[in-house]
Amino acid sequence: MNAFTPDVGWLGYHAQPTRPTFKLPAGAVDAHCHVFGPGAIFPYAVGRRYTPTDAPKEKLWALRDFLGFDRNVIVQGTCHGADNRVLIDALRDAAGRARGVATVTREIGDAELQALHAAGVRGVRFTFVKRLGEATSLDAVGEIARRIAPLGWHLVVYFEAEDLPRLADFIVGLPVIVVIDHMGRPDVTGKWQDAPFQKFVTLMRGHERIWAKVSGAERLSVSGPPNYADFAPFARAIVENFPDRVLWGTDWPHPNMKTHLPDDGHLVDLLPCIAPTAQLQRKLLVDNPLRLYWKD
Repeated sequence: MNAFTPDVGWLGYHAQPTRPTFKLPAGAVDAHCHVFGPGAIFPYAVGRRYTPTDAPKEKLWALRDFLGFDRNVIVQGTCHGADNRVLIDALRDAAGRARGVATVTREIGDAELQALHAAGVRGVRFTFVKRLGEATSLDAVGEIARRIAPLGWHLVVYFEAEDLPRLADFIVGLPVIVVIDHMGRPDVTGKWQDAPFQKFVTLMRGHERIWAKVSGAERLSVSGPPNYADFAPFARAIVENFPDRVLWGTDWPHPNMKTHLPDDGHLVDLLPCIAPTAQLQRKLLVDNPLRLYWKD
């Protein structure tokens, strides 16, 4: 069986991704990916908004090696809720080549936070995208941010572009680095210089603790694969303006995709369009993720 052949009946990720022509810099990190299940061992959360087909750690490691990455940052999926056992299992198996972003609630104890840190967790994620479930209250997010600050962790937040005005003041008031998933999901049918996206640029320009993941081409693009031509100028603008505060990841196995199965090789080949110089590529793929996730 090919390393990327999914279980029978599952169409959740590309069965045979293209080998990218772009050669990743040595030490490159896939800074946004997931592990799902196996559900028989790591059950999916009650009340989840979607049920993925299993995408276990072994499949992720195979994809990592096939594409040419050295390390991964694994983000806890909403389908597993705040049960981080699948994440911890993958981090332990990775032998130092992966770090994690967990999901926690305000009820978590200090001992559990310390255990997550020892396993390789370096951040907590909150989603405000309504279709993915009920959002955590801002009071709870603020409380958790204060508790993780001494650990040197950061927050990852996921929201729609329309929610930026409501969340901006809250985000900049948090006492930790905040990484915004997929550039806050901009409408890429216009131009990056247009007023809606300039609100996001202004947020990043004014606050050194705000980072962005310039990923999500397969989710945001209207023009579509393989070039995702409408997406690239938005991501490139963020990389060129804020080269020390950007991350990129495949988002494998691309949960909830409805239009096409993303080819991770094509996504890697988009990187020179996003970061056009070797220096920018190294910052995006090596220096920045190592500084944020492997500083200790």
